[in-house]
Amino acid sequence: MIRQVTLSLAGCLLAGALFISCQKESNETAQQPEAVSQDVLQAISNKGFSTAGVRKIEGGYLVEGDILLDEEDLASTPTSPNLRIAEVEQYRTNNLVTALPRVITVRVSGLSQAFIDGTDLAISRYNALGLRITFQRVTSGTANITIQGFYQGPSGGFITLGSAGFPTSSGNPYNTIRMNTHPQAYGSNPNVNYVGSVIQHEIGHCIGFRHTDYMNRAYSCGSGGNEGSAGVGAVHIPGTPTGSDAASWMLACSNGGNRTFNANDRVALNYLY
Repeated sequence: MIRQVTLSLAGCLLAGALFISCQKESNETAQQPEAVSQDVLQAISNKGFSTAGVRKIEGGYLVEGDILLDEEDLASTPTSPNLRIAEVEQYRTNNLVTALPRVITVRVSGLSQAFIDGTDLAISRYNALGLRITFQRVTSGTANITIQGFYQGPSGGFITLGSAGFPTSSGNPYNTIRMNTHPQAYGSNPNVNYVGSVIQHEIGHCIGFRHTDYMNRAYSCGSGGNEGSAGVGAVHIPGTPTGSDAASWMLACSNGGNRTFNANDRVALNYLY
């Protein structure tokens, strides 16, 4: 979520600072979120996710601020155990992208130039790391990941910026990133660094990264708790810190416009890919 510190952003840092990840707080009158049934909440809880702040959106249910669970996800049964629930560290899901080295194609569908440029920025940041997984933006055909828009205003005091899911059991990346085109999400003239940083974060989920502070969202967001093992795993990545990890690109709430990989993020990415 974005926590704001000016009259338009209410937050917990000094004035002029800004938190973001996949949602931002709105001071305008918000529409009431659609009710989520107790059966769905129980299914989400059974998967290991916290049910706090669950929202019904197009295509499924939004948890952890930016993870989209559809009906198939809720009905599935995990086959791998969760290996670690502990401190603030780098975490991955049980499923990762396989068949490496591999080029993952990304297509932007129906979005403005700022989202295209933001995608190119995110891709360039990943490709600069020299990993066995690289990304290529394509303009036609079926891509491995499609970035598409949705239009949704504030709900329950927050507005969603983007969402994604985790890799499949067959070793493919999650195939969709959804970016909000509502003007209260990125404004009428979206900042490319801001958009690109959110896309970079969502790609991280698509290839198997949990939030760095999944066990305590309050670390980066100022409030919230453990996001749960979610049935997808929260596996510590060797070589990453066992203490707090400031400025990670996978923190649940990051710092405004231009967040990229820190040193520990690069260690984690190089270890996995």
